[in-house]
Amino acid sequence: MAELIAIVGAESTGKTALAAALAERIAHETGLACTWVPEQLRLWCEREGRTPHPHEQAAIADAQRDAIEAAAAAHAVVVCDTTPLMTAVYSRMLFADDSLVAAAAAFQRRCSATLLTALDLPWVADGLQRDGPQVRAPVDALIRELLHAHRLPWSLVAGSSAERVENALDAVAPRLRTATAPRRGLFTRLAERNASDRPWVCELCDDPDCEHRSLNRGR
Repeated sequence: MAELIAIVGAESTGKTALAAALAERIAHETGLACTWVPEQLRLWCEREGRTPHPHEQAAIADAQRDAIEAAAAAHAVVVCDTTPLMTAVYSRMLFADDSLVAAAAAFQRRCSATLLTALDLPWVADGLQRDGPQVRAPVDALIRELLHAHRLPWSLVAGSSAERVENALDAVAPRLRTATAPRRGLFTRLAERNASDRPWVCELCDDPDCEHRSLNRGR
């Protein structure tokens, strides 16, 4: 069964760029057959020339799930540029509709890792999907709410484009250790990095693994 790596996050937080780069790095550094699945909402909006109506949300969530499952049938690792969870998030936020949440959470539970893209990248306008920078924080909060409500583990991915890829690799490597990889470059490198890490104490909370560590890394 393929390992699914889900990338979720608010608009203009680098999900697509991260998905493509992460899939390329995993394939190159491990030798595993790895691909990424694009966001079906974007493809739908480009095809229809508009954003979806409430009654069209379920079909978009199904299309995202089906695209991921098709890729999983032919690859060992699939990086998902969003999952049905994001459709459920926007259905709740825009249409006060929670009907997609249960199925989306069930699918999300199948993912080996869920990466939440941080809000530290500047907002960039990009076609029909972009509602504005003021929407990012509420979307981010709702994603976290649903992940916590359904007890779905996740990792925050922050930093510049290059740093995001490295942080994502750090997050997914433990989940992929059970996969058989012809090359060990990724996991060997990460093991060496982890061994050299010094203990870090957050000044803002009591959690040594909180997101403030990622956001402060490299400053």
